[in-house]
Amino acid sequence: MAELFDICVAILYWISDVTGLTYKEANIWIFVIIHPLLTIFLLYYVTRLRKKIKN
Repeated sequence: MAELFDICVAILYWISDVTGLTYKEANIWIFVIIHPLLTIFLLYYVTRLRKKIKN
C-alpha cells in the first residue's frame, strides 16, 4: 500500500511540474474541484441514460 501511495505522490509532483502548480495546489484541483465535478456530471449522465432506456 505504501508503494501505491508513493506512486500517487510522484504523479502529483509530475503534474505540479508540468502545470507550474505546487503539489498542494495540484492536489486541491484534482481532489476538491475536478473529482467532485466529474462525479456530479457522471451521476447526472447515468440518470439521464436510465430515463432514456426506460422510455
